[in-house]
Amino acid sequence: MDNKDEVREFLMSRRARLTPERAGLPGGGRRRVAGLRRGEVADLAGMSVEYYGRIERGQIAGASTSVLEALASALQLSEPERSHLFDLARAADGNTLAARPRGRRTPRGPQRESLRQVLGTIHDGIAVVRDQRQNLLAFNDLAKAFYAPVIGDGTGTPNLARFQFLDPASRDFYPDWDLFSEMCVAVMRAEGGRDPHDTEMQELVGELSTRSDVFRRRWSAHDVRSHGSGTKRFHHPEVGELVLSYEELMITADPGSVLMVYTAEPGTTSAERLALLASWAATPTRTARD
Repeated sequence: MDNKDEVREFLMSRRARLTPERAGLPGGGRRRVAGLRRGEVADLAGMSVEYYGRIERGQIAGASTSVLEALASALQLSEPERSHLFDLARAADGNTLAARPRGRRTPRGPQRESLRQVLGTIHDGIAVVRDQRQNLLAFNDLAKAFYAPVIGDGTGTPNLARFQFLDPASRDFYPDWDLFSEMCVAVMRAEGGRDPHDTEMQELVGELSTRSDVFRRRWSAHDVRSHGSGTKRFHHPEVGELVLSYEELMITADPGSVLMVYTAEPGTTSAERLALLASWAATPTRTARD
């Protein structure tokens, strides 16, 4: 599998959403297609229509940095979208994660004891390791208690995307479910663009597209985003609503994996509830309902 379809659909979707007015071009007249025409994008990017047409058909391999920057500017790409375009170009050239042998599955879960020890030193925050396929691979004690609805009976590897789109409990866990679903798919899109040969990601996307109309619709939008940091709202079945800040840190020793840490602002109700959940997590023989 190459990524020509991904390149074509991404560029067409970005071109379709950009109106002539936003691009500083005269509008007027009826248009057969939404957004800009190919020729208009080519003019804005300073390249021939023929060359842009080849790129939009997915022939992005070999495109220079200056060409990619010109396209990103012409299409008014956000920073995550610009990064995605460069990832698609690198993948087409056989670089970065895409350079792995086709079909190879990376080992599931961090095996290094040092990483587990790092997680164990975090007591006041939720700390969990996530891979590029939304699998949750390692937890500190508080994360195990927090993600109990996602972990379920403990069989198999918990996956945030499967929970989001296939488990009705996710609509209670995520009060802002629509926003979370957009974020989940957009992050997966960005991750998938780095490695078109990731068979496990392809299988996950195929499964979710078949079983969830919402996922299929969101995936076809080709929106991308980076996660990074921010604030999220949750409703935990044991302690109620939690408003938490989060930071994502790349784990350089495990390419594609990130350390996610959630904390509550000191002195808030969320901090009190998180501390209560932590006390229960630290007492194995006691449950929240005791």
